[in-house]
Amino acid sequence: MTSNVSSPARTIRIASRKSQLALVQTYWVQEQLQKHFPERQFDVETMSTQGDKILDVALSKIGDKGLFTKELELGMINKTADLAVHSLKDLPTKLPDGLVLGCVTERINPADALVVHAKHKDKQIDTLPEGAVIGTSSLRRLAQLRYHFPHLEFKDVRGNLNTRLAKLDDGGYDALILAVAGLERLGMRDRVQQTIPSEISLHAVGQGALGIECRADDTEVLELLSALEHKPTKYRALAERELLRELEGGCQVPIGANTTIEGETLTLTGMVASLDGQRLIRDTVSGNVSTAEALGRDLADRLKGQGAQEILAEIFAQIERS
Repeated sequence: MTSNVSSPARTIRIASRKSQLALVQTYWVQEQLQKHFPERQFDVETMSTQGDKILDVALSKIGDKGLFTKELELGMINKTADLAVHSLKDLPTKLPDGLVLGCVTERINPADALVVHAKHKDKQIDTLPEGAVIGTSSLRRLAQLRYHFPHLEFKDVRGNLNTRLAKLDDGGYDALILAVAGLERLGMRDRVQQTIPSEISLHAVGQGALGIECRADDTEVLELLSALEHKPTKYRALAERELLRELEGGCQVPIGANTTIEGETLTLTGMVASLDGQRLIRDTVSGNVSTAEALGRDLADRLKGQGAQEILAEIFAQIERS
């Protein structure tokens, strides 16, 4: 006699970094999956990554291949975790064999934010005094802001969001450049003094969206994740990530992007800049959303034709020397 009792569905284990922002993002994904699949169980497993452990060295000097993702990826490869939630901007464009980007969630504001010390509460990025010290750990932000505001000083800042804000409030910096999305997700939107226009600072590839990684052959998890996929954000992310991949730049190289979708038309803007802010190359392409990756490649070719490769080769050499 056959039993009518079906075997219990497996518990899905979600890997996350331990930082406050990472956990907020991961618990949001857990909540959304639970909402769509109330009969399933989703557990969160936290891990520390190399990027979380090394806080006294500039990110660009410790390499960026999977700096915030490698340990989570090993968890999936070893089958101690089934999926991992990342800020999409931290996820390398080349994933380990056997892993895929299973889902891209709806993007929130991808712009960079100016956050100031109280003494500058009446200032914007273009009215900060000469010599004002700006904290950023991003070479992309550094290169673009040096290009537009050569009179400002820039200083590396590491640590989680609360640590960085404490360093600012203690007077170690006049201002910080942070992601609007991170501040919004942590309920700190009031700290945004100015949303920096894309004319000044193009955001990081994938900024503002979450990328959920899983095993390529795990059809069950891929099916669950399809419930969280946001198609317009996915197209934008595909175009941006292909641009980055073609330029062979990691998250710690000064490559910026911006994408918009109107109807079926996707417009992608990209930028490559030298670290000293002396050279900045920027261009834009448009096409049907279904050709998102081809648009990324097309724009990369255009930027290369204008000298992007020479700038990037120079930067890689500088990073290696230091």
